[in-house]
Amino acid sequence: MAEEAYPPQPLEPTELSERKQSSLHHSLLGPSLQKAGQDAVDQSKVAEIIYQASLGSKFFKHEEKRDEQLTKKVEAILARKKYLESIDLSSELYRIDERIAHLDEERDLSQFIVHVDCDAFYASVEELDRPELKSVPMAVGKGVLTTCNYKAREYGCRSGMAGHIAQKLCPHLIFLPLNFGKYSKKAEEIREIMAKYDPRYEAASVDEAYLNITPYCKTHDLDPASVVSKLRAEILEETKISVSAGIGPNAKIAKIASNKNKPNGQFLVPNNREAVMNFMADLPVRKVNGVGRVFERELVSVSITTCKDIYPMRGMLHDLFGEKATEFLIHCYLGLGRTEIRPVEEYERKSVGTERTFADLWGSNRLRERMKLTAEDLEKDLEELNLSFRTLVLKVKLHTYGVYSRQRALHRPIHTAQDIFQYALPLLASLEAEFKDKGGLRIRLMGLRGTALVERNRKVQGFFGKWVGEAGSAAGTKRKQLDADGWEIWPQEEPERLKDHQNQTSKPEARIQEDEHEDEGAKDITLEILSQGISSTENLHDLSKQKGKEKERKPGEQPQEQEQEQWRCPICNQSMAPDDRLFNEHIDWCLSREAIRDVVKESSSSNGQEAVTSSPLKRLKMLEKKKPAGTISGLFPLFRNNSNLGKQGGIDSK
Repeated sequence: MAEEAYPPQPLEPTELSERKQSSLHHSLLGPSLQKAGQDAVDQSKVAEIIYQASLGSKFFKHEEKRDEQLTKKVEAILARKKYLESIDLSSELYRIDERIAHLDEERDLSQFIVHVDCDAFYASVEELDRPELKSVPMAVGKGVLTTCNYKAREYGCRSGMAGHIAQKLCPHLIFLPLNFGKYSKKAEEIREIMAKYDPRYEAASVDEAYLNITPYCKTHDLDPASVVSKLRAEILEETKISVSAGIGPNAKIAKIASNKNKPNGQFLVPNNREAVMNFMADLPVRKVNGVGRVFERELVSVSITTCKDIYPMRGMLHDLFGEKATEFLIHCYLGLGRTEIRPVEEYERKSVGTERTFADLWGSNRLRERMKLTAEDLEKDLEELNLSFRTLVLKVKLHTYGVYSRQRALHRPIHTAQDIFQYALPLLASLEAEFKDKGGLRIRLMGLRGTALVERNRKVQGFFGKWVGEAGSAAGTKRKQLDADGWEIWPQEEPERLKDHQNQTSKPEARIQEDEHEDEGAKDITLEILSQGISSTENLHDLSKQKGKEKERKPGEQPQEQEQEQWRCPICNQSMAPDDRLFNEHIDWCLSREAIRDVVKESSSSNGQEAVTSSPLKRLKMLEKKKPAGTISGLFPLFRNNSNLGKQGGIDSK
């Protein structure tokens, strides 16, 4: 049936205004609305305080603009839904029912998966040094709260909230500075205990982890609830930190269950289909890890408020939200999740990045000073992981809260702060030029990230089997568990792992960029990112020359010339001076030379002795006649159309 037009019906001005204000109030509540300790809070009162405190600010205008965009998107979804209700969806229902039956049949109920989550971890660690803070509202971080204790949560304070907003909610709130060294040390103590129950536990962040206690239960002939109670008691006794835990047949169920009886509690979902389906049925979609405030609003707009509401809408899901979102929602309805738990080091790392939030920053020199510090942070992370990268990404958040990024592909892997800074300079310059006529570039966050990772000091085969220096492949690069308060997204089936802790002094450790306001094209990574807007991204390929480093010399020794950086040809392995034009021409020549060799072999076979005994000049003329299309005459023909290299001249394009 041909698709018909389905324009959304305009709303009355009064109704439209009320809807806009209501949705904006909800949006301003932030991403941490489902944090433990918030159930008894009057969120409408909190929303109004945030609304009034933010009114007229740059943040408010940014959120207002995003909310307007989301409203238009929701209106389009509703119009699409109305159209779908008018057509026959039987074929789609048949397809999706087959998929549900297949997934249900393959359900794995044999494992006992546990999600352990420390209770208000940073705040709890601080309370060990200052016990008097346990009875008063207290938060860690001031510009943006990274966490707060349960006394502060009673007032509506939560992680990711601006400090001045939190102070309006709770005027007597006490703020403490961050101390990541202290938190990391305490986290290691907790992990040592967890390793006794599952040596292959999977750290999801600095304060949470997944364990598979199935082998432990069998070995010690204990039920899962008893094992987890023992684990929690041991952690509390030895570290003085309370943890909550969820137990279920998969990671998704365990993660949700761990939030049920916080703080210092546990919740078990039995390993049978009926118990799992009942647990998920009345669960609000927002409580599923992977559904953020934007996706929640889209789902609620089509009457999906709990997981059981997904099934009646199954025939429209694909047309409304796409294939990946449909698959995710069906898994939520069935309560399915992964059962494989393994150390994070065994996962392939996709990128390494670092970012920091700060007070508004502007001016060419100050921006470059900040970028140099960020490059040094990234170098430390790369050094620790023994990695280099081939693609560099610069990310900034404007003072108006808009997020922009620029990236460039590099001709060789890099890892030093000097290289990172030098290659990032053109990216920063492009942003400065873009905002030159808009009052200049003024930012509150800067980040650098490397992708296309390469193991350092590892040799791989070049194009024609020759062994060259650093690898051009990311094979074998592993993920390392680091802090959750940044870009790091841990491997799991949920499409969103966003803590939204963009605080003033975000820890400069390796992490993967998953900014929830960035790049609508990131649907392949997370559903939440898909719903959060678009940022400008460009590929810039202007390559800069690198300065050589002066060798160290002993006292009294004559200074030596700086060591000239060398680029290595991936075909013949020859070292060259770092010149883009000459290097590219050399590669073209190498490729053409290999092609000529094949032509010579071919002519030798067809012309027999003539090809061997004829003079060099005669053989050259013969090659000129047989040369592939797209080459030019000369002693060293160059292929002008590189796309033909695999088809002409005998080079294997595969």
